[in-house]
Amino acid sequence: MNGHSEQTNGDSGEIFDESLETDSPDDDPATADEDPIAALQAKVEESQNKYLRAADELENVRKRAARDVENARKFALERFGRELLAVRDGLELGLTNSENADAEQLKAGMEATLKLLASTMEQFGITEVDPHGEPFDPELHEAMTMQPSLEVEPGSVLEVFQKGYSLNGRLLRPARVVVAQEPPERAEG
Repeated sequence: MNGHSEQTNGDSGEIFDESLETDSPDDDPATADEDPIAALQAKVEESQNKYLRAADELENVRKRAARDVENARKFALERFGRELLAVRDGLELGLTNSENADAEQLKAGMEATLKLLASTMEQFGITEVDPHGEPFDPELHEAMTMQPSLEVEPGSVLEVFQKGYSLNGRLLRPARVVVAQEPPERAEG
């Protein structure tokens, strides 16, 4: 033959070349065990590094979020405060000029300041709750007293002592009202 020993597999008739089955350095049990272990150790180290980087990034995100929440809490009213300064300036100007103003000028100044305040409140979602003539709603109104009335339906708001306000649909202060009740029947006689 050609220097190799060939054998046949009796079952299938295949020919095996024994020279091809020599031990290579990769087949050395000690070397074969070290390479997979080293590869696994490298993967473990890489995974640990990724975990540490992810944990550090998560901690940074937590700190950033906490700082953002704190700043939001501190400065949430900043824009509202700036707008209210214009109202305050108007009131101070009115007081400064009140000595030389007549009643009509004072009234006009107060009306202008009230409009400015109403505009600022509207801009920030604060709406007035003025339920005069509406049915009494304990969710929005605080009944101060009840009064007999022929003018409005019983259970309706007859008079508003103090307007209420809501912020974006959430009640800030209920309207304080007088609620109408049925008048007592007149005594016959």
